[in-house]
Amino acid sequence: MRTGSVRDLVRDLRTGRMSRREAIVRAAALGLSAGGIASLLSQAAPGIARAAAPAKRGSAGTLKLLYWQAPTILNAHLSHGTKDFEAARICCEPLLTVDAAGNFTPVLADGVPSRANGQLAADGTSVVYKLKRGVKWADGRPFTSDDVVFTFQFVQNKQSGATTYGSYVNVAKVEPIDAYTVKVTFKAPTPAWYLPFVATNGVIVPRHALDGYIGTNAQNAPFNSQAFGTGPYKVDEFRPGDLVVYSINEYYREPDKPAFSQVQMKGGGDATSAARAALQTGEYDYAWNLQVEWPVLQAMMNGGRGTVITGGGGGVEMILCNMTDPNKTVDGQRSSLKAPHPFLTDPKVRQALAMSVDRDTIAKQLYGVEGDATANVLTTPSNLASKNTKIVYDIGKANQLLDEAGYRRGPDGIRAKGDVKLALTFVTTVNSLRQKEQEVIKQGWEQLGVTTTLKAVDAGIYFSTDPGNNDTDAHFYNDVEMLTSTYGSPFPSGYMARYYSGQPEKDLPQKENGWSGFNYPRWQDAAYNKLYDAAQAEFDPKKNAQLWIQMNDIVVAQAVSIPLVDRKMVSGHVSNLDVGSNLSPFDNETHNIADWQRRG
Repeated sequence: MRTGSVRDLVRDLRTGRMSRREAIVRAAALGLSAGGIASLLSQAAPGIARAAAPAKRGSAGTLKLLYWQAPTILNAHLSHGTKDFEAARICCEPLLTVDAAGNFTPVLADGVPSRANGQLAADGTSVVYKLKRGVKWADGRPFTSDDVVFTFQFVQNKQSGATTYGSYVNVAKVEPIDAYTVKVTFKAPTPAWYLPFVATNGVIVPRHALDGYIGTNAQNAPFNSQAFGTGPYKVDEFRPGDLVVYSINEYYREPDKPAFSQVQMKGGGDATSAARAALQTGEYDYAWNLQVEWPVLQAMMNGGRGTVITGGGGGVEMILCNMTDPNKTVDGQRSSLKAPHPFLTDPKVRQALAMSVDRDTIAKQLYGVEGDATANVLTTPSNLASKNTKIVYDIGKANQLLDEAGYRRGPDGIRAKGDVKLALTFVTTVNSLRQKEQEVIKQGWEQLGVTTTLKAVDAGIYFSTDPGNNDTDAHFYNDVEMLTSTYGSPFPSGYMARYYSGQPEKDLPQKENGWSGFNYPRWQDAAYNKLYDAAQAEFDPKKNAQLWIQMNDIVVAQAVSIPLVDRKMVSGHVSNLDVGSNLSPFDNETHNIADWQRRG
């Protein structure tokens, strides 16, 4: 195959001389693999977006999105799962967004704060945002600094149960300087001035819609199911766990956008059927989060109806170990902080479980180019990925660790110490890829004499925010659970809050806080907390990075979390849809939906 031929294809795609489907056929004739074809299309994608003729507002008809994990709430600050943030982001916007390289772009802000322009305090104690003027909410009310102030008040009220609380924990106050200027003052000097009000966790919500629903009444707000914002669309219809229908925000500030008159976000099903609907049948325009075995995805893409797009920083697929007993009820709740887990509180047991997971097989056979085996819970940005860890797959050494921990095999081959048997329930979402992962992992654990019962829960239930639903990942009423932890900011404070317990009553999910805490394993470690707190005030970039690396190494060494695969972001769309370069690990895939267009 001649390199020049590939260059010609990229050029022709970027200039619009060739359609995606034609390029796929030509690339296959040149001998490119499916992975090579995906790479070629990814290289050409930005150029294709530029080549597309701008559309008039609403002229492109209906845009159909397929999210196999259906949204259950439309208030981003009360969301538990990525799918809820994706749905909310179609309506609501932050002050800034940030791309995969850490570059900031203003959204509702009228520029990016910096020390050079005087908006960022040299000592890291405050930041001033100047807001765009003339921006309106979808009901015609003006957007002002008062809405930014209110968003902070809503989130920081512990009774609201905001899942984005971690991004605002260091904010002392947010005050309006005038209607279009707001000042954020921090409790302590911070290198992460951009943590609040930026990207996924930073969307601004309207005071006039939520003022009466702050605190304990937050979950009852009509806004949670009838969201509107300053973004290109507003919600017309919402059926939790099924469908969201959006129409154009007629007050959207860019008169020629968005191109689509209606957006339908359909939920349910599974990742495989979602991929098929966009890549093969064209029934849907865009299919999110295609967590599908790579060989299956390859075959679909070769059909030529659609294309796959990938991007780094898709999150780490991991197993979390429960530090509390899900089979004991204390004061009316399971997995109580008053009931330690009978064996997962032993580091040697957790380390043995980690050592018997064949991560390379999972990554190579099930993920292919969609992800790489990893020993780290923190991999993005890349300068924070620890080089101190390594992947170890050693059944013999894992058995030795359990011997040392005092767990002996009985006549049935199951290990036990006294009355405590090594028997656990392993839960994740209903997804063919994840069920195959479970089988590989179970095989390794049962070689240790650990009885493993597999459980799968519908994603719409698993990632639900319903405090009365016992099958959510936050309730964690099982021994171990598998999920992907995704990134919200280049500063990993919110991401690594999954292991922080400085305020157990807030950080650890429990009945008393409506299971809103982010530390699902309910793990408490003073050394980790000390490093976490130090990272909030370390201005030297290299020293700050080292603190996060040390935290990663503690979690990995103690096997509180067992990282499996460093996933890439993988979605798919029909060939005539231009989505631009929309995959960023720090903002939602829908963040630039106002720019999406239909070609041809």
